[in-house]
Amino acid sequence: MCTNYRIPPAALFPVYFDSFEPTFDYPEEAWPLYTAPILVRDGDATRPTPRRATFGLLPPWAKDLKFARKTYNARAETVAELASYRRPWRLRQFCLVPTTGFYEPNYESGKAVRWLVRRRDADPFALAGIWEMRRDAADSVHCSFSLLTINADAHPLMDRFHAPGHEKRSVVVAPVAYHAWLHARAEDDARALLQTFAADAFTAEPAPARRRPTA
Repeated sequence: MCTNYRIPPAALFPVYFDSFEPTFDYPEEAWPLYTAPILVRDGDATRPTPRRATFGLLPPWAKDLKFARKTYNARAETVAELASYRRPWRLRQFCLVPTTGFYEPNYESGKAVRWLVRRRDADPFALAGIWEMRRDAADSVHCSFSLLTINADAHPLMDRFHAPGHEKRSVVVAPVAYHAWLHARAEDDARALLQTFAADAFTAEPAPARRRPTA
């Protein structure tokens, strides 16, 4: 499961995602409970709109913000059924999660080593996610999101990650026609976009572990 990814600089959002530029600060890397930019469809806006959101979906009924540690990834197979995710899935609250690369654990050396998965051309790309909205105790609107994941047992790159004996999973790289994901309304149309990405367009290498900042 993806717990950590890199975020592009704000100036690259209009260039690579044809979106408005984020006007808020965010870290270079996201972990569960961190705030990060997501892109959503916003009414009649012709371009995706950035929103500041917590990495780890927080349903309205979750009483503790730490609940986000359980919901940063949503399995495509069960997203329509589990209580944490079924409302945003039913409402088609789809989002793009901009990134320049995501991290996964590789056990080929016999122990977990953090690897970075990125495009060969190093361009930013977007991951497919779902988002939720809730109001906090001060009646302020708070957004959160989860990355969608699919089985990757047969994927030539993603099958190298996660502990031996565990199911191989992969985040979903959104199609280049980003509006197709953001504006999918029928469930069949949305699920048709939840595909593994082309391995030959990506590369992976060991990435030095960094001390994780406090969220």
